[in-house]
Amino acid sequence: MNDKLNITIKVADLAPLGMSVPFEGEEDIRLAEYYVNRAWDKWMHSKPRDKESKDILGMVAIHFTKLYIQELRKNEKLDARLQEFEKQLDKLLLDIE
Repeated sequence: MNDKLNITIKVADLAPLGMSVPFEGEEDIRLAEYYVNRAWDKWMHSKPRDKESKDILGMVAIHFTKLYIQELRKNEKLDARLQEFEKQLDKLLLDIE
């Protein structure tokens, strides 16, 4: 049984993109397609005249990458807090005399 789907997505005004994705990952890809196109469409309607579609698509890529980095940093901080909490908890539970 093949647990991958062959799908086609449309991003901005690019040619359709075919890809093979795990069945359980299709929803994430479709959601990413939706949000990229939504941002691209919004920014295309408010873009300066000297900007082309590819410029706007680059701006969208930077925007979503920035969001990814912000979430990555939040997760790193949370991980550090959890590790510190675990150390304190271990000390409380294991250092009982």
